[in-house]
Amino acid sequence: MEYQPGKCGKSYRMIICRKLIDVEIGQDKLWDEYRYFFYITNDRVSSAEQIVFCANDRCDQENLIEQHKNGVRAMRNPLDNLHSNWAYMVMASLAWTLKAWCALMLPAPPGRWRERYETERKALLKMEFKRFTNSLIHLPCQIVQTGRRIVYRLLSWNPWVSALLRLSSAMRLAMRY
Repeated sequence: MEYQPGKCGKSYRMIICRKLIDVEIGQDKLWDEYRYFFYITNDRVSSAEQIVFCANDRCDQENLIEQHKNGVRAMRNPLDNLHSNWAYMVMASLAWTLKAWCALMLPAPPGRWRERYETERKALLKMEFKRFTNSLIHLPCQIVQTGRRIVYRLLSWNPWVSALLRLSSAMRLAMRY
């Protein structure tokens, strides 16, 4: 439908999406509830479905910006001059990039577990930074130096440990070449 705000001289295209939601407690359905989502655009060529998908893709970018602001805290500079603040923001962005690199380097070899490995890779790529640090970085580890090698013993377990071990073996192979 066409929509023109009160003090605006130009009209826009409004797309209204109505979703039916079943409100339940346990297995009992209480009532039906409708939610309305409004999309306002000046694009009159694309279909309504394309506009909705484009807006949802943009939401992923907004989530990425929010993670930079609050997850890595790249925009919360505690320092007193612009150069230090710039360096702090670059370091925080590099930490975020490290998370993405880890997800993209995570191997998913063909075979029985390929589908599971692919879902782990996608989940790691979309994971919030705080959860990433708690799941993969802040793991207690005991380092034992023996005669000719160093042994790392993980002292706790979480569901991401297998992905971390696959990632470490992939990185070790990449460093050899």
